[in-house]
Amino acid sequence: YNTEKRKLNERDTYGKAFLQIMNLWEVDENVKKFTLAKRMAKIAADLLGVKNVRIYHDQALYKEPGGGFTPWHQDQYYWPVDTNNTITMWMPLIDITAEMGMLTFASGSQSAGFVKNMAISDESEAMLERFVKDKGFEVNRPQSMKAGDASWHYGWTLHSAPGNQSKDTVREVMTVIYIADGSHVTKPENKDQENDRQRWLCGLEPGKLVASRLNPLVL
Repeated sequence: YNTEKRKLNERDTYGKAFLQIMNLWEVDENVKKFTLAKRMAKIAADLLGVKNVRIYHDQALYKEPGGGFTPWHQDQYYWPVDTNNTITMWMPLIDITAEMGMLTFASGSQSAGFVKNMAISDESEAMLERFVKDKGFEVNRPQSMKAGDASWHYGWTLHSAPGNQSKDTVREVMTVIYIADGSHVTKPENKDQENDRQRWLCGLEPGKLVASRLNPLVL
């Protein structure tokens, strides 16, 4: 399902960060069982303090050996929704170490809310690196994670990852984005949000409930 055919050195910063394959749950029954698992959805709902959650989309991320860093960013920049009750589950599919590009958080940064209308890029790295330092957010990075471990971060949490310095191991990760039931679509504020509205919200108009066929209730 990977559509990226360019060599690593031919890609931009975002392209070098990882290969990404979205919404595998649509095409694979085993992934569907994983993405729609009530156990994980219950954790998401509890962390958000809501009764039920919907899927926004899932995403498999493969950081290749020699793959580049993932710039600082906020996931929710991409999502045209009217709620802050969003959260991403990030699970390695193999044992990973810091040298393979461990997810890195600016702890507590979700409290800042929306920071900048800026996609993942060299510019977001420079601007948000300064923001993290200026605000004094503590930067945390696990040294290792086992396959099946999971971390969770809110939609506005600033996060990044170093490049994969291993010589022959792909960092394999599966993610699922959850959004509180009862959320509404908003008018897209950038081209990336419009792309998301069309793809992950099935073109729902602003003001409509986030409840397309691709956003099932999980609990």
